[in-house]
Amino acid sequence: MPQQSGSTIIPSLRYRDAHAAIDWLVRVFGFHKQAVYEGPDGTVMHAQLTHGLGMLMLGSIQNHGEFSRVMVQPDEIDGRETAGLCLIVEDCDAVYASAKTAGAEIVQELSSPDYGGKAFACRDLEGHVWWVGSYNPWAAPREEHA
Repeated sequence: MPQQSGSTIIPSLRYRDAHAAIDWLVRVFGFHKQAVYEGPDGTVMHAQLTHGLGMLMLGSIQNHGEFSRVMVQPDEIDGRETAGLCLIVEDCDAVYASAKTAGAEIVQELSSPDYGGKAFACRDLEGHVWWVGSYNPWAAPREEHA
């Protein structure tokens, strides 16, 4: 496997307005644009956003390929999700305030879980659910299971 500097698991999302989603994710969650490849008619063929050592790939739902046939948007399935997105941040209070200011629907209020840190969950501008927290599982002690 080639040498890499980030995660080997990269979530991928699709948006009706991928440009607006990219701007929102950068402004609200602090992502950085690594690459944005334009598609036809103002769509995004493929984008890569980074956050620390993590990455999110995304594109416009208008790009009809094999992958698009197995994807749905949250509003097409009553706002439910089939996978969770977790974002580790340094200052959870600041990101919570940013999400509220941006009009994000808060689905889990800011709290302090028993396992550490602070966390909240919200929907982005197209309904994808994000768990955002300061708990860093990479820094947590490992518990051995027999």
